[in-house]
Amino acid sequence: MVGQRHAELVLDAVDALLREARLDRRALGGVAFGAGPGSFTGLRIACGVAQGLAFALDVPVLGVSSLETLAESTEAARVAACLDARMGEVYFAAYVRDGPCWQVVVPPGVHAPGGVPALPGEGWVGAGSGFGAYAEALHARLGRSLARTDADVFPCASALLRIALPRLAAGEGGNPASAAPLYVRDKVALKTRERR
Repeated sequence: MVGQRHAELVLDAVDALLREARLDRRALGGVAFGAGPGSFTGLRIACGVAQGLAFALDVPVLGVSSLETLAESTEAARVAACLDARMGEVYFAAYVRDGPCWQVVVPPGVHAPGGVPALPGEGWVGAGSGFGAYAEALHARLGRSLARTDADVFPCASALLRIALPRLAAGEGGNPASAAPLYVRDKVALKTRERR
């Protein structure tokens, strides 16, 4: 475990990964990062590192939603992606697979578990830590729309890569200066009176 040392260790990890793959940084044609939603500090670190690498290498940068990455981490065709956002809320979005791509049905947002947007039709797979933390409220809200849930699936780097590679190849990457985290919440902590 690295604790709070991610920012210190991430560039060494990038170098180790490139060595393992026998690649030089100059071989990179773009840089993709998990844009969020998620931990504010983690998102800022990911975005900053991606921007720094992309600026240094003069390559485009592409942010990918953590909820879309979560959907790609499943093998399902219809995914209700839901991450525990803490503070009694979830990050939620819904996607339908369209060939190698995902179509957004419900855009990323932060919601009370009992207030997530309804899903059209049936056969949805609920994926992510939100279904572990708030299973009862989410099942009550989404009911028959869900075929099953998997609270143990998380967004993974290989899924992010599967999303990012065709997008970068299609020219969707942008100037590193324009990269930004995807914040769907404007509040990072509860005030003392709110915690009571």
